[in-house]
Amino acid sequence: MTNRYRLSFLLVLCLAWASVAQAQSHYGVRAGVSGEPGQFVIGGHIETKPLIPHLTFRPNLEAGFGDGSTMVAVNFEFAYRIDLDNKPWWIYVGAGPAAVWSHHDQGDADFGGGFNVLVGAQHSKGLFAELKVGAIDSPTVKFMVGYAFK
Repeated sequence: MTNRYRLSFLLVLCLAWASVAQAQSHYGVRAGVSGEPGQFVIGGHIETKPLIPHLTFRPNLEAGFGDGSTMVAVNFEFAYRIDLDNKPWWIYVGAGPAAVWSHHDQGDADFGGGFNVLVGAQHSKGLFAELKVGAIDSPTVKFMVGYAFK
C-alpha cells in the first residue's frame, strides 16, 4: 500500500471510531486549503458536549496533499461558542496544540508539534467555515469549510 492509501485508511478509521466514541458527541467533515505548505486538506472532527457553558473540546484529524508532501495533523483544539441574538449562526474561537507528521516526495519524513488559533462561523443546521492560523510545525494558515452532523 502506498502512503496515501494508508493515510486515507487511517482517516476513515479515525472518523468511524470518533462517531461511536461518545454518544453525546457530534462529528463533522471538512475540506479546504492550506498555505505553507500549499495543500488540499480533508479531515474530520468530533465535538464533545460543553465542558463548561459554551466551551467544547473539538479534536480533529486533517490530511493535506500537494506541494511535494503529504501532511497529517492531529489537532487537540478547544472551541468557545459565541451566540448571535436569535440568529441561526454563531461564531466560535479556539486554540490548541497539534501533532504533525509530514512525508516529503524525496522520501524523508518529519514529526513535530504545532499550535493553532482558529475562528469560525457555524449554522445551526451544520454548515461551517473556519480560518486557522498555525505556528511551529503546523501549516501557517488553513481555510476550511465543512458540515457538522447532529
